[in-house]
This record gives sequence, structure tokens and C-alpha cells, in this order.
Amino acid sequence: MSKHENAAPARCMHSLSPHLVCEGAAAAVDFYKKAFGAEEMMRIPAPDGRLMHACLWINGSTVIVMDAFPEMGAVSPQALGGSPVTLHLIVEDTDSAFDRAIDAGAIEVAAPDDMFWGDRYAVVKDPFGHSWSIATPQKNFSEEEIIERAKSVMMECG
Repeated sequence: MSKHENAAPARCMHSLSPHLVCEGAAAAVDFYKKAFGAEEMMRIPAPDGRLMHACLWINGSTVIVMDAFPEMGAVSPQALGGSPVTLHLIVEDTDSAFDRAIDAGAIEVAAPDDMFWGDRYAVVKDPFGHSWSIATPQKNFSEEEIIERAKSVMMECG
């Protein structure tokens, strides 16, 4: 039985879990441990030494990591020239989480800042090509307030 109450013990996944394909998945697992405090729940190697499946627990959710298997259609962001997907991580302290990720080897995309929708927010790209937004909710605005605040920001940006 998993020590994580919300994880399905046999599969280690929620009803929706991101599945990240990485060049060098074992190194990615180590990076996610260092950068985001991930706990490794399971690791299944392929006969050729690549990582077929690793289940991580990050901040209350599961994330699946595997090596690229292009012969099976599993390709990494590097093979695709990037990824349009960003993983959104809510944390207690955006600034310290951002610093921890940078210290672990992530690249700064957007430094921590207070955003119009009420979050302290930053974005990093991990060494494997995946983007992570890091946020700490600070203020609760209504949908209408966020729309108005967004209009103001867009007007300022031209």
C-alpha cells in the first residue's frame, strides 16, 4: 500500500496524471527530486536500460516520467523542438520554489512576480524541455475582476 493516501496503490496515478517523456528519464527523476521535492514511488526499467515508467509524487499529485521510445511514438520535447504544455505547480512560496528549481538546473523563463489574477507566479523550463509554472495564490478576485484587470494589463502592454 502506498504511503500517499490519494495515490492508487497499484498504479500510483490519479484520474489525470501528466506523463512526461524525457531524454534521460533517470536524470529527470533526480532533477524533479531536487527541484520540486518529488518522492519516487515506483520505477520500472526497460530491458535495454531505458526507464519505461517512473511514478513520482510532487506536491500532492502524481507525475509519470519515462525515457523517449521513438520507435513506439514516445518522443521528448527536444525531438519536437519544444512543447506547448506547461505544468502548473501551486506552492507555499513561489520565490523559494523558483530558486530551488533554478539551483537544481532549471532555466528561468519568467522571474517571480505578482500577477493580475492574484498569484505570485514564475515560470521555469527544466533541463528536459518541460515548462513549469510555479504559483502561490495571494488574492481571490472574482472572474469579472480578473477580466477587468486583464484588460488593464493588456492596455498597458499596447
